[in-house]
Amino acid sequence: MPELPEVETTRRGLEPHLRGRVIAAVAVHEPRLRWPVSPRLPALLRGQKILAVERRAKYLLLRLETGTLLLHLGMSGSLRILPIDTPRLTHDHLELRLDSGQVLRLNDPRRFGSCIYTVDAPDIHPLLRNLAPEPFDDAFNADYLCEVTRGRRVSIKQLVMNGQLVTGVGNIYASEALFRARIRPQRAARRLTPAECGALVKAIRAVLQLALRSGGTTLRDYVSADGTPGYFRRKLNVYERAGQPCRRCRTPVRQLVQGQRSTYYCPACQS
Repeated sequence: MPELPEVETTRRGLEPHLRGRVIAAVAVHEPRLRWPVSPRLPALLRGQKILAVERRAKYLLLRLETGTLLLHLGMSGSLRILPIDTPRLTHDHLELRLDSGQVLRLNDPRRFGSCIYTVDAPDIHPLLRNLAPEPFDDAFNADYLCEVTRGRRVSIKQLVMNGQLVTGVGNIYASEALFRARIRPQRAARRLTPAECGALVKAIRAVLQLALRSGGTTLRDYVSADGTPGYFRRKLNVYERAGQPCRRCRTPVRQLVQGQRSTYYCPACQS
């Protein structure tokens, strides 16, 4: 699933092509996404200028003159900027045709992505209004993490993946951040010390920043707006490296399942 670095990489790639452009037409080839695409969408978007391309958690926000288009890539989606005469691929479900002669296409083989238009402020939309601070926000700090972990029996890995406590820390980056912070993913959140909370905040930010510089992580389907894969996979320390030697101490990396998601850790480095 595309996570925060992949979505932010996509946003940065799209922005120079979209900001200031006018949507000349909209084509919906397959409306059956996670939520059905409104049949009114082409009429609502046609002729509107794209004022900004923003991100909130894993949602891309296209700010228009009279509303906002909320886009989510789901499990396997990607957004590509292409010449308008580029032949469609099988899973190109929706496209925005721009006055520049380019087209923005949503490709989503599993159809878990979404495309929703709202005329209200996006931060009050049901999909966004309960989201927690972002990892790079000042509000996400050691004191905040220490406070939200108190009294919680859930594992620390599952806690940092809870979008109502901190947004955008998906499965890959949770495992990698916990390795960097030397914290075992099974630890009960309430057992973390204030110092460990501070170390984990720094580790989450460092891992996400490194992933951003590498263009995200391509495991299977993800490509950026220009079609290139993310290269952070080459720098993964534990994720999908079960049985391989830890890059720090050479102990074999272990794998377990938490909340139906695979977790990877070093039993020697993480306590």
